[in-house]
Amino acid sequence: MNDIFTIAKSNMVSREELLSPYACKSKDAILLREETEDIRPTFYRDIDKIIHSSGYTRYIDKTQVFSFVQNDHITHRVLHVQLVSKIARTIGRSLNLNEDLIEAISLGHDIGHTPFGHKGEELLNKICEKEKIGHFYHNVQSVRVLKDLENLNISVQTLDGILAHNGEMLKNKYEFNKNKTKEELLEDLNKGFEIKDYSKIIKPMTMEACVVRLADVIAYIGRDIEDAISVGVIKRNNIPKDIIEVLGDNNSKIVDTLIRDIILNSVDKPYITFSKDKFEALIALLEWNYKKIYLSEEANKNYDLIEELFQELYYKYIEIIENIDLKSCTESQKDLYEFVNKQENKKRAVIDYIAGQTDNFFIKECELYFNYKYNLDRLRFF
Repeated sequence: MNDIFTIAKSNMVSREELLSPYACKSKDAILLREETEDIRPTFYRDIDKIIHSSGYTRYIDKTQVFSFVQNDHITHRVLHVQLVSKIARTIGRSLNLNEDLIEAISLGHDIGHTPFGHKGEELLNKICEKEKIGHFYHNVQSVRVLKDLENLNISVQTLDGILAHNGEMLKNKYEFNKNKTKEELLEDLNKGFEIKDYSKIIKPMTMEACVVRLADVIAYIGRDIEDAISVGVIKRNNIPKDIIEVLGDNNSKIVDTLIRDIILNSVDKPYITFSKDKFEALIALLEWNYKKIYLSEEANKNYDLIEELFQELYYKYIEIIENIDLKSCTESQKDLYEFVNKQENKKRAVIDYIAGQTDNFFIKECELYFNYKYNLDRLRFF
């Protein structure tokens, strides 16, 4: 049995002998605490831990861009992370990087996302600032979910890649700090909660994390266009011609163009980069998407109502925690109490509880407590 274990483990990592000198190998993986080894390399185990987590399961019903749309082909968060993984692994394999680490970062990078996407993130951040409990950013929350709330022993490299993934910030050269330590990661994590926008400037410790950061943008920018066309927000011929000439006019062409460009310009280099013309076109397309899609009426449908509901639900949960009678409360209220009571900071725990909800669960909770006031059944029929 010992020989089988040794052979299996050796076969799992033998391919890493061919990796780029800039790749992060399994032997260099850092864990927050020791654990018993098996045949899987550390980053491969990270993947398994993430896909079996409760946070990963809840991807299935979390908004990517459009909420309250009756269209089964609209992207949800679960599909987005799979697209990021595929794109990142394509780039990673072409550059001889560690695909296991890339997949782990990709699949875990949005686990901290809230119901209703970036709108929900903004609303929870407002509450955090108002309550003086720091800030809320989904990349920081993703690490918190895996490391603290679910108590998973994920490698430092994977957590660091998730923390540094911020796909809303673009630059044309992504470098890594291979000397970054476990202590520095934990310091970055704390600062991400405490310092406004700090999480947007974190430098990752691996090339693999740099790849995921750009793959995140590539995965959503063209796909969001296809979704926007599907729900009638834009038409394909609305996309500026100068951008089309460089990147293409559909998701397939945009993804292919950007992947090829990254590989061509990053091979055998200690950083990830685009060519000048592709990067400028990507920036222009991102700005166009913001104006025409992310700020559109359809993408912000019910935003004022959702903002009010986030605040109402937060303070309702605080009220429940402070006044609960465990003998007569509902099961869901007991679950809330037990979740919050495990943590020292009760207000932050309530934020965690809301952040972890799916879109549907959030609305059901609001219907339970506030339907007399808002008639929320109508939200499901847009």
